[in-house]
Amino acid sequence: MMSCSRGSTAHWNYFSRHPLRVRRKRGVLPSSSEMPGIQFLPFSILLGILGILCVGLTGFWSQHWLGGFAWDGSSEMFNWHPVFMVTGMLVLYGSAALVYRVPLSWEGPKLPWKLLHAGLTLTAFLLVILGLVAVFEFHNKKKIPNMYSLHSWLGLTAVVLFSCQWLMGFASFLLPWAPIWLRALYKPIHVFFGSAILSVVMAACISGINEKLFFRLTNSTTPYSNLPAEAWFANILGLLILIYGLLVLWALAMSAWKRPDANSQDIQEPLLQEGR
Repeated sequence: MMSCSRGSTAHWNYFSRHPLRVRRKRGVLPSSSEMPGIQFLPFSILLGILGILCVGLTGFWSQHWLGGFAWDGSSEMFNWHPVFMVTGMLVLYGSAALVYRVPLSWEGPKLPWKLLHAGLTLTAFLLVILGLVAVFEFHNKKKIPNMYSLHSWLGLTAVVLFSCQWLMGFASFLLPWAPIWLRALYKPIHVFFGSAILSVVMAACISGINEKLFFRLTNSTTPYSNLPAEAWFANILGLLILIYGLLVLWALAMSAWKRPDANSQDIQEPLLQEGR
């Protein structure tokens, strides 16, 4: 009786500590690899449509209302700034953050997904550099002060954090010299700042849209307060950017969409060791 009681107590303690794991083993709940398979596909399609809309509507606003595009230091050169920033810092960065939520990435070697994640973030970084060049060249040519608005402070904060995030991620997870304890220590920090940076990016995009509208419509014949067509369009664009970013953050927070046992492989196998 004593041994039986102890066994039951030990079994109950394990169940209380790992209820989800025990129920999955007994078949009460589906495994994590089964849960998001059907749900993630329509979600990713919706997110892709929203991302395309954010980029497309930003380009349309720049072309239709802001005068089009050029690369000569004019206001048309500035118009590349919102397009590059929304494409790189919002859409590509958000897509890169969700690479490891794709169910296909849960099995087999992780090397292709690491390369895809690094490639998307590197492409985003290059677009961000072009976007910064566009705005600084325009400001310098027109003798407009740099870095005076809240939008510029938020944007630069996002760019600096994003640059540090990429460099630290590359050094920690893709190269072999980082010790295991360092990768284990840095991984939750890397994950946290991935979501934090995207939040700052959303704030920078929305404040940038609002700032541009105030500059353009404050002294116009149809002021911003009367909500002309351009104001309606840009406000809707801001809402779409917010929705896109919040959906990415929601997907990152979904525990059922996280790669099973990702910690051990991430921490122990950097890129150059996986490729051998």
